[in-house]
Amino acid sequence: MIDFTKKKFGVISLGCDKNRVDTEKLLAIIRAKGCEITDDISAAQIIVVNTCAFLNESRKEAIETVLECAAYKSENLEKLVVTGCLPQKYATEIFMELTEADLFLGTDDYADFFTALGKTYAEGRVNYVGAGCGDAGTDRVVSTPAHYAYLKIAEGCNNHCTYCLIPKIRGRYVSFPMERILKEAEDLGEVAELIVVAQDITRYGLDLYGQKKLTEFLQKLTILVNINSVRLLYCYPDMIDDELIDEIRSNPKIIKYLDIPLQHSENRILKLMNRKGSREEYLGLIDKLRQKVPGIAIRSTFIAGFPTETEEEFDGLKDFLLKAGLDNCGFFAYSREPETAAYKLKGQISYAVKKSRVKALYAVQKEISFKKLSALVGKTVKVLCDGIDYDNNCFVGRAYFQAPEIDGKVYFNACNAVQGEYLDIIIKSTDGYDLFGCTEDYAE
Repeated sequence: MIDFTKKKFGVISLGCDKNRVDTEKLLAIIRAKGCEITDDISAAQIIVVNTCAFLNESRKEAIETVLECAAYKSENLEKLVVTGCLPQKYATEIFMELTEADLFLGTDDYADFFTALGKTYAEGRVNYVGAGCGDAGTDRVVSTPAHYAYLKIAEGCNNHCTYCLIPKIRGRYVSFPMERILKEAEDLGEVAELIVVAQDITRYGLDLYGQKKLTEFLQKLTILVNINSVRLLYCYPDMIDDELIDEIRSNPKIIKYLDIPLQHSENRILKLMNRKGSREEYLGLIDKLRQKVPGIAIRSTFIAGFPTETEEEFDGLKDFLLKAGLDNCGFFAYSREPETAAYKLKGQISYAVKKSRVKALYAVQKEISFKKLSALVGKTVKVLCDGIDYDNNCFVGRAYFQAPEIDGKVYFNACNAVQGEYLDIIIKSTDGYDLFGCTEDYAE
């Protein structure tokens, strides 16, 4: 019997914030065993790499990370574990080829981590994907800064967009029981900003309760005294209804910010993507949100260079950005993924053209963002302090229209600032992405 309490564990999490939550649950399982977790990967006897497999680039990053970690086998490393999306989807192939790894676990196997790990000491390399019980519990070791955290309320996806592998990796949409995730949120302790995530949070409850329950869940979540504010990510446009909009408007704990992944604006491309809605409906939704929730910040993501996308349709997307005037956007070149419906489409666009179109979209959005942010110069903005930026020798934080890691930041000087607390910052300038300012006492 291996005494794992004498082993040091190092954990690397790749991919999205939803994957991060899985990693945090695994960290809790490791800590509950009484094991030491180290930030120094070179000192670890057991390294876990929790992987993403959404795109070819993410699969490449995952494999490269595993290979880099395998180099430590000449030092302290005894076992290298690969978990998450990559083995979940490609277990058979990578078990045969990625011999540097000793154990493979899928997205539902974290609860059996130590059982599977013990087998590697007794039997050698083990492919444990699909053998786990699926319930990793609600305990977490939060890996974000102490004042904010993510809360994943569902797994999988039913949308079947033609470019996306998520349903083949994570399966059908499964809402987590409301009582369970409310307990998870409460157990997080004091949280200045809780970020609710799933592949599509607006679908929450349909599979479990027979009707959408996001609004009800938010009402119960925001009653918790340890949760100061709630941010909503990944709201699909066709599922945003009046009830949800009214709750966002009237609930003081809900940040007036929505991430709505639109992916494109032109109707023919949207249909090819199997996206619900149209250009006209998207613009109508944006107008409705702004009318009903004054000052709401809207973020979205878009794919450039989808198969058969014409120059006219690309120009239409640029025009849509100008009309929509979104606060923040992410743009991605279409990635041709095997086993997706779009992979088989004729009219694939060259890499160079796709990258050029992404660059052009960012240029359009930069003009929009610069205009919006410039309007804040000279005004006072409420900012949540995220800590100190030592490179720039100042504090750094975020306004309500800035989500962590995906949007811009506010860099500011102050006589004193505490991580997790709000300050009033006088905005002095912007570069079109970030804001720069100071507190009133510092300005004096």
